[in-house]
Amino acid sequence: MPKIARALLSVTDKAGLVPFAQALAAHGVELISTGGTAKLLREAGLVVKDVAEVTGFPEMLDGRVKTIHPRVAGGVLAMRSKPEHMAAIAEHGIPAIDMVVVNLYQFEKVAAEAGATREELIENIDIGGPTMIRAAAKNWQDVAVVTSPESYAALAGELRANGGVLSEATHWRLMVSAFELTAAYDRAIAAKLRSLDAAPGELPAVLDVRLPLRMPLRYGENPHQKAALYGSGESGIAGARQLQGKELSYNNLVDLDAAWQLIREFDAPACAIIKHTNPCGCAEGARPVEAYQRALEADPISAFGGVLAFNRRVDAAAAAEVAKLFTEAIAAPGYTEEALAVFAAKKNLRLITVAPGEDSALVVKSISGGMLAQSADAARLDRAHAAVRSRRQPSEDEWSALAFGWKVVKHVKSNAIVYARAGQLVSSGAGQMSRVDSVKVGAMKAVLPLQGTVLASDAFFPFPDGVVEAARHGITAVIHPGGSVKDEEVIAKADELGLAMVLTGVRHFRH
Repeated sequence: MPKIARALLSVTDKAGLVPFAQALAAHGVELISTGGTAKLLREAGLVVKDVAEVTGFPEMLDGRVKTIHPRVAGGVLAMRSKPEHMAAIAEHGIPAIDMVVVNLYQFEKVAAEAGATREELIENIDIGGPTMIRAAAKNWQDVAVVTSPESYAALAGELRANGGVLSEATHWRLMVSAFELTAAYDRAIAAKLRSLDAAPGELPAVLDVRLPLRMPLRYGENPHQKAALYGSGESGIAGARQLQGKELSYNNLVDLDAAWQLIREFDAPACAIIKHTNPCGCAEGARPVEAYQRALEADPISAFGGVLAFNRRVDAAAAAEVAKLFTEAIAAPGYTEEALAVFAAKKNLRLITVAPGEDSALVVKSISGGMLAQSADAARLDRAHAAVRSRRQPSEDEWSALAFGWKVVKHVKSNAIVYARAGQLVSSGAGQMSRVDSVKVGAMKAVLPLQGTVLASDAFFPFPDGVVEAARHGITAVIHPGGSVKDEEVIAKADELGLAMVLTGVRHFRH
C-alpha cells in the first residue's frame, strides 16, 4: 500500500483531530484543510495548506463550495495503478491525495431538535463531505478514508508501526465504514424530510430499519439458532447497562422487555415477574419490597427462574427478598449500594439498569418475505369513556381492581384473561385457543383465593360461557372491550349473576 504523503482534513466533529493531525505531520504528511478545521490546526502549530491554494478558488456561497473541484476530486480519484490517470493529474498539476479525513454536518442532531425549520434542516445537509467520502472510498486501494474520530488512535498507532503506511485490510475496513456512514446519512435525511409532510400517526411509506450491532449473543431461542442484539441509543432494554451476572441471552432480553413494558404501566412502586413473556406475578406496593412480595404471592412456583422488573430503584430490603428465589435477570432504574452487595453473592444473576426514554413509535415484527409494522399500543383505560353496561355499578374498590387488571391483561398473550385485586395480579390465563379455556386456565393456576376478584379480558366474550365460568370462582366484576354480536347476552348473564360489567371499547390483543 502507498505511504501516506498528503491528507485532506475537513471535519465538523473536531474531537481528537489535533493529535491525529500531529501524528500525520510526524510522518511528513502534507496537510490540506478548510475553514474552521484549518484554523484549529494552525492554532496547534501545524503547517496547513488551504484548499483554496490547491483549487485556485476561494470558498464560495457561504462555504457551500469548498472541496467540490476537479483539482481536489482528481487528486482523490486518480488510480495510482493506471499510468493514464497519473499522467492526467500531472498534466494539470493536480496533487495526489492519499488520505481524506472528513465527517459530516450533524443533520440528525438538528433534526432531533423540537421546532427545527425546513430551512435549518436543508442548510444542515452536507454536500461536499459525502462527495469527498464517496470519492475516497471508491478509490479505497489508494486513498484511506477516515470518517470517525474513534478510529484516530488506532490509525496513528498503525502508521507509527508501519512507517506511515496503512495495510490493505485497514483501507478496506475504512472504505466499508465510509459507505455505511453516507448511506445512513442519506437515509436519515430522506426519513426526516418525508416526515415533514406526513399526517400525524401515519406509518412511513418506506420502512427503513438500520441498527448497529450492540452485541452478539451465544444463540437465539434455541442453541442451534444464531442471534445478536441490534440497537441504538441508551434507553430501553436494548440500551440497558449490565452490572453483573452471566451474559444476557436472547430469551432473557425478550422476557426483560416484556417485564419492562409491563412495569412502565404503573405510577406507584410496582414489580412484575415474567415467565416466557407472560406475567406470572405483578403488584403495586408502598415500597419495592412490598410490591415484590405481593407479586410473588400470585404464583411462586412459576416465578422460579423468572425475570423481574421494578419501576423504582431496588433497595436492600427488596434485594434480600428477591435473593431467596432463583431469578434469571432483573431490570430496574437503579440499585442501592446495599442492594448490589446483596446481589453480589448471586454471581450468575443478571442485573441491568434501564433508562426510561421514549417508547418506540413503531412495533416491527418479521414474517416470511417481509415485515409487519404497527403503532405501539399506548392506550390506557379512560374511566370517563368506559361504559358500565350492567345494572350494578362497580364499587370504588372494584374500579381500582379493574383498572389494575386492565393494565396487566394488555401484556398477556392472547387469548388473555386476568384475575386481579386492587394493585395485585391474582392469576392469568394466557394464549389459549378459546377464551373460556383461558378463564379456566387462570382459575386452575390460581394460588391466591379467587373469591372477590375481578376479571379482565383483552377482547370481547363471544359467548356468555366465559363469564359464567369466572363467576363460579367468585369474581364480582368484569372488564372487556365489548363488540361481540352477543354482547347483550353476555351483559344479561352478568346481570343475572350480579356482576358489574365495564366495556372499554379498546382491544388489547398481544400475539
